[in-house]
Amino acid sequence: MMKIQEGYTERHVLTITVDNEAGILAKIAGLFTARGYNIDSLTVADISEDHALSRITIVTNGPPPVIDQITAQLERLVPVHRVVDLTETGAHVERELALVKVAGQGGSRAEAQRIAEGFQARVIDTTPESFVFELTETSDRIDSFVAQMREHGLVEAARSGVVGMMRGAEGA
Repeated sequence: MMKIQEGYTERHVLTITVDNEAGILAKIAGLFTARGYNIDSLTVADISEDHALSRITIVTNGPPPVIDQITAQLERLVPVHRVVDLTETGAHVERELALVKVAGQGGSRAEAQRIAEGFQARVIDTTPESFVFELTETSDRIDSFVAQMREHGLVEAARSGVVGMMRGAEGA
């Protein structure tokens, strides 16, 4: 039997296919809240042509037995069709969208633009005093971009939360 180090946690990306009905997000969030699990990121979107299904992507942290418990409890909820732990399935892709507003003039403005080009961020709004950049990347890269923009006039950042998908021909 393997002993788990106390305090050892892993980051997991869970995708949950559910009936697109009122209250399902509250049920899932309530499951996390009632058991003291933290949700680091949460996104929800309608995924079917007839609007019958939604996909919820949750990023959470915990030791493997806790993640297994979360998954088992999610699978028991009636409107849940499927729960996939992308972290456990192996090869997958993750992305997050960020809008980042930076204010500045002169050299600071030019440096912010140079950094944005290095990250392949797109300028989606510009005024003489500010830029709004759009960046679709991994969470770590967005964290790095935001950190660098703090030094060059960061005003605010809005982030979508993680979405993820298994690689290859198989669907979640």
